[in-house]
Amino acid sequence: MKAFIVEKYGKDGLRAADVPEPTVGDGDVLVRVSATSINPLDKMVRNGEFKRLLKYKLPFVLGHDVAGIVTQVGSAVRDLAVGDEVYARPRDQRIGGFAEFIAIDQDDVSPKPESLTLREAAAVPLVALAAWQILVDRAHVKPGQKVLIHAGAGGLGSTAIQLAKHLGATVATTANTASEKLVRSLGADIVVDYTKEDFSQVLSGYDLVLDSLGGANLEKSLTVLKPGGLAISVVGPPDAAFAKQLGAPSFLGLVMNVLSRKIRKQAKALGVRYQFFFMQANGTQLRELAALYDNGQLRPVIDRTFPFDQMLEAMAHVEQGRTAAGKVVISMAPDDE
Repeated sequence: MKAFIVEKYGKDGLRAADVPEPTVGDGDVLVRVSATSINPLDKMVRNGEFKRLLKYKLPFVLGHDVAGIVTQVGSAVRDLAVGDEVYARPRDQRIGGFAEFIAIDQDDVSPKPESLTLREAAAVPLVALAAWQILVDRAHVKPGQKVLIHAGAGGLGSTAIQLAKHLGATVATTANTASEKLVRSLGADIVVDYTKEDFSQVLSGYDLVLDSLGGANLEKSLTVLKPGGLAISVVGPPDAAFAKQLGAPSFLGLVMNVLSRKIRKQAKALGVRYQFFFMQANGTQLRELAALYDNGQLRPVIDRTFPFDQMLEAMAHVEQGRTAAGKVVISMAPDDE
């Protein structure tokens, strides 16, 4: 089958290849991929940023989002059948959405939202799961709380704004002038145009900040939190809890704590908290999220769609910051819905 594999770590490490179709285990479903999408995590994995924690054996197929049709089920699979239209974020060590077929553990798979096409569904799994696990599982966002979501027009930001609003929060976001209308349509109550003003000078008293930019942006985010507030970053620095989540050796947890010591110290001095976040595959949560898409509470935001053979061009489009809003989707066929 055709796939895009990481042959070596680095910017030029991804290439097209013919690889064997995956083996289907007893608890797996084999999915013919109709569409996939590109996430910042794809670039990070390709570049080897997590190679000490996510020990993929080179070469491996890249891709963290899948929407497609089940073509085979393992003997232990009960709730999915051949012909089902599904979507998934395969678990770590079993990624591989940049291919014609992928075998996925049944626990990571859900029927796709009925209201979405397969292309649209491909834009959803990773960012929707991340938004859910941050806002619901980690932060326990409640009605009336104040949430700041950075980069509101991005794939994660555009999803998190909608979910936070659904949960009853007052939502602020950072965006550029061209994106203000979009993020307001998604539910943002307050939009800070980062090309014109500094969010840390105009916002205060927030319960939660969702950071996807890191660096100075993360440090300034700590200052807009109320006492006891929480800043969660998806770009780091990682902490010991991340190493524990991945089942890494204890010494790597110590390394992660060293890497995050500065930001944790800054947070403590301000009376607030910092956590690193790395999402986990979860088919049950995808079923809950599908209902929100079908009820109109959530909608995917798609920048543009590339054909499968233009995967490298699509990756470059994302890396060079040319994405105007939302996700870049990869379709296996021009007319594949």
